[in-house]
Amino acid sequence: MLALENVTKSFNGPKGKVTALDGVSLTLRAGEMLVISGPSGCGKSTLLLTAAGMLRPDSGNVRLLEQYDPYRLPADERCRLRAGSVGFVFQQFHLIPYLTVLENILTPLLSRPGEDAQRRARALVDRLGLQERTDHVPAQLSTGERQRTALARALLHRPKIIFADEPTGNLDEENAGIVIEHLCNFVSAGGGVLLVTHHAKAAEHANRALKMKKGRIQKN
Repeated sequence: MLALENVTKSFNGPKGKVTALDGVSLTLRAGEMLVISGPSGCGKSTLLLTAAGMLRPDSGNVRLLEQYDPYRLPADERCRLRAGSVGFVFQQFHLIPYLTVLENILTPLLSRPGEDAQRRARALVDRLGLQERTDHVPAQLSTGERQRTALARALLHRPKIIFADEPTGNLDEENAGIVIEHLCNFVSAGGGVLLVTHHAKAAEHANRALKMKKGRIQKN
């Protein structure tokens, strides 16, 4: 589902060049959760965005969903690839503040509305325990409810792969467990999850776990 080969990415900082990814190689298969843990600033989020086709690397190859290199696609085709097959879950949720829970969940399919989208969205509301919050806006939700809404949004269009950036970072133990449980269910159904976190405990639920430090994947 995903392969990175010797990927590098650097940025210009106030004190000079900062290397975020330094020759990173990894693979993710269908039916697998790969967790990458490491301290803040080690390059985890850069790795996630690069793997998802959102941040062009300086060098190396990215293969996403059988596309040898999404960065060789025109920008609009790359967007369609992500919109059709990729889901995202972020630590900060990125919900639209003036939309209700149900409307936020439906946003990935706003360009393709229909009864099936509504049915699937309501099924996810039930599955994630949001029945009493359907008409609430994000400001009226708890932190756990916001993340469950974001997860439902990521699952709505039946993606093949989910990229999760610190999805439990703002959650208490109970809500973190709910999010991880649903990601594990997605993997059991044949999906792939690439999850980056600074919490080593998340690795307990992974099929494979890697550690990252200073832009490099650490060898076991």
